[in-house]
Amino acid sequence: MKLLRYGLPGEERPGILDNGGRIRSLAAHITDIGGAALLPASLDKLRALDVTRLPLVDGQPRLGPCVGQVGKFVCIGLNYADHAAETGAAIPKEPIVFNKWVSAINGPNDDVLIPRQSHKTDWEVELGVIIGQGGRYIDERDAMGHVAGYCVVNDISEREWQIERGGTWDKGKGCDTFGPIGPWLVTADEIADPQALNLWLEVDGTRYQNGNTGTMIFGVRHIISYLSRFMSLQTGDIIATGTPPGVGMGHKPEAIFLRAGQTMRLGVEGLGEQRQRTLSA
Repeated sequence: MKLLRYGLPGEERPGILDNGGRIRSLAAHITDIGGAALLPASLDKLRALDVTRLPLVDGQPRLGPCVGQVGKFVCIGLNYADHAAETGAAIPKEPIVFNKWVSAINGPNDDVLIPRQSHKTDWEVELGVIIGQGGRYIDERDAMGHVAGYCVVNDISEREWQIERGGTWDKGKGCDTFGPIGPWLVTADEIADPQALNLWLEVDGTRYQNGNTGTMIFGVRHIISYLSRFMSLQTGDIIATGTPPGVGMGHKPEAIFLRAGQTMRLGVEGLGEQRQRTLSA
């Protein structure tokens, strides 16, 4: 299933994409794509619906973030060996963990705001993992049973604030609009192997990132198990799993960064595409 949220910011409604690419309403069955709706039993009930009998949604409404009621937006840094190399960083021995604030969450095609006094705003296409059944101390063998689905994430980052200003990475990662997710949550049963997905990103039509999740240093199973040692993973939590090479910071011979008036387009195989304009905050 491809589950989505549509409507004005703060007024999103639950929907599902049918086989013809049309949005159909799930409002008669769930109140949101989030919370208890992402538990295995609820997803099974949605899976049993005859989608062709659900009401069609008129027009082309805005797509909101594909998950609501998000408690945590946890990210893994330097999780592709070739990305670590382009940034000059050592291969991490354990996953590097940081957070994006939930106030950074944005719709997949909403505008991205370049913060005031920012000179090094960058892009990062990533595979997002959405937790269904929560848990602690999850064994790697059981990890995939805790995944509700997957989505595209653009882990937008202000590199000066992330790296050069001291402290943790978080202040360069959590600015408003720095966390576009969607366009939809693709349920886990539709993705045979999350470690075999192509992902890419373009800015103004130039492709900068081309990668495959098979080159992750730490795979999805390990990440879920690892994080669950330090925190309870809860229904609706989002995990961004790292980015392949091609970020602006690593561009040679000179780094390049986003400026107002540009367009990003990005996607992950089987999970859809995002498209964002950049504006000055």
